Amino acid sequence: MKIFVMAKKVLTSLCARPATFRYPLVPKTYYKNTRGSITIDINRCIYCGMCQRKCPAQAILVTKADKEWKIDRLRCVSCGYCVELCPVKCLSMKNTYSASTQIREEEAFRRA
Repeated sequence: MKIFVMAKKVLTSLCARPATFRYPLVPKTYYKNTRGSITIDINRCIYCGMCQRKCPAQAILVTKADKEWKIDRLRCVSCGYCVELCPVKCLSMKNTYSASTQIREEEAFRRA
């Protein structure tokens, strides 16, 4: 009798829709308020350092003297505080994600 119960479950599972999304085949649709990676319009940046001071993960480094802005993507938690606080609104969030990596890029920095 247990064989018939198991066979019934197998047949219903074969005929039913998949329980998961087919992500590589069907692209994921992102919603309007989805948080993603941070982008900067470097030509509009005034290097004030507000984003660096308010970043909870300390993932942003701004040097006004060298006019340099860096972000450590592996440390960033995509909270959006830097985007909200930017006085000239040169920071924005794309609602897509970058591919994961296990290697730090040369541009990334490390803080003690």
